[in-house]
Amino acid sequence: MIVAGSLITLCAARSFDEPSLPAWNGSERAELEKSGWIPGAILLTEDPIPDEPKATAEPLNVELPSPEEIVDDLRRMTEVPEKFLPAYFAERPNTFLVDPQGLLSPSDYRDRLSFLNYHASDSSIDLYVYVIGGDQDIPSEVREEEMIERCFSDGRPAAIVYYYLGAPQRSVVYLSPSITGSISAPEQHRALESSVMQAFEKTNPSEQFARFLVQMSIRIYWMERKLAGDTVTADESPAMNPLPAAPVVADAKSAKLLWVKQLALRFAMPAAVLLGAFLTAFGFNHWLRLRARYRFPEFDVEPRLGGAHAAGVGAVISFASATLPPASQRDQVPDYLRRA
Repeated sequence: MIVAGSLITLCAARSFDEPSLPAWNGSERAELEKSGWIPGAILLTEDPIPDEPKATAEPLNVELPSPEEIVDDLRRMTEVPEKFLPAYFAERPNTFLVDPQGLLSPSDYRDRLSFLNYHASDSSIDLYVYVIGGDQDIPSEVREEEMIERCFSDGRPAAIVYYYLGAPQRSVVYLSPSITGSISAPEQHRALESSVMQAFEKTNPSEQFARFLVQMSIRIYWMERKLAGDTVTADESPAMNPLPAAPVVADAKSAKLLWVKQLALRFAMPAAVLLGAFLTAFGFNHWLRLRARYRFPEFDVEPRLGGAHAAGVGAVISFASATLPPASQRDQVPDYLRRA
């Protein structure tokens, strides 16, 4: 039994021995190397192709494009079609938003026009906006300055903006001749730059346009103050990047809400002064009423039941009116004759 158990243990041990690893045959390895096959260990220890010369990098003589060519490639501009030129530049428009090409969607056009109409109802300077494609150019034969002088010399003062939809940085602003001399060129440039910076806070062209209009409307308010003779200091002047305290204008409703907030800020100081004066007057009047002293008249008390009142005996004095002060009354009325 012991011999049989030893044989079984020896057979089991031999059955679990690992097979030996394969080894390369010298002739087979030489044939594989000639055919292009390389052992993997060589890739980690040696140069796999020791006999092949390494290629050296040589500089390429390639002519680089000029800056003008790069700009022309990036900006393939097209001129505004000739059929739309009369609608743009023939006469003073009847609406504050000029978009004969239909670049804005119907809802965007309606919302932006509503905002411009609201601005005109609250401002002495109208805001006219010409919408042009971001990849379009105004033909060279059109002179914007001549058109502004011809169409906007009469009537209400106006700010005219050529807005390039999708490319706010290309926008241009002009003022009507009646206010050009009062508003300096740097002020016009700051108004345009501030509006463009506000537009670039959004990526959607429609939202950019909405932000541009709101900021330009705010800048026109400061132009009005200068025209009225007010001195606008650096602290009062709106910053190039105003606080985003107001919600970002993403649609027409938000734009109107921001406009209302700007109006509230405009009249906040006068309203606060009036409210303070009212509260002061009310408090002073209440203080006077608390300190009021009434003087009772000196007269003889009427006898009761045919006898006079003795000294130290209280008497009830009733006057005719409960609303008038006692010092102004002289007639007594018994309690039972007074109306409840």
